[in-house]
Amino acid sequence: MWEIYLRLIWEYFKTGLFAIGGGMATLPFLNEIGEKTGWFTKAQLADMIAVSESTPGPIGINMSTYIGFEVGGVPGSFLATVAIITPSILVILIISRFLDKFKDNFYVQSAFYGLRPASTGLIAAAGIGVVKIAMLNPDAWEVSGSLADLVSAPSLFLAAALLIATNFGKLKKLHPVVFIAASAGIGILFRFAGA
Repeated sequence: MWEIYLRLIWEYFKTGLFAIGGGMATLPFLNEIGEKTGWFTKAQLADMIAVSESTPGPIGINMSTYIGFEVGGVPGSFLATVAIITPSILVILIISRFLDKFKDNFYVQSAFYGLRPASTGLIAAAGIGVVKIAMLNPDAWEVSGSLADLVSAPSLFLAAALLIATNFGKLKKLHPVVFIAASAGIGILFRFAGA
């Protein structure tokens, strides 16, 4: 069991260290963890994203806690959570010591400016990965060659309906929890998540 705990610490420490840009930037790293370790599949990752997005707190921390619990119980969830937040705490402590001295430095400003596109790229990659998992079925398409098998029509319909409901008309004033609950209910009712 110690090997699992050490692996959790190592994988989530690396994720916390390199996932710059917030919780969504952790998704490519989490996808890689699933592929390397076999702890979860891409479909399970999509489910964890949905659950993590609907619970309070940053998605990366929520997912590390969840995966840690699934793999190593309560100690695993604690270790994975501590491991993912430790790099941020260390970096903030180091930066806070020097930021006042260097905050107007051209090179520091340039480094922060350069991190923006990298962060945007990580978040975009995560978004594309979620769309692939939730709306596309390349395996069925390879077998049949039919475009109808590539795209999950129910998922596409739900995404379009949510886009319209959250951006136009009277429904856009509703709290996001209403849309999350409605999407979960529809997914359970019609069983098309990951279809």
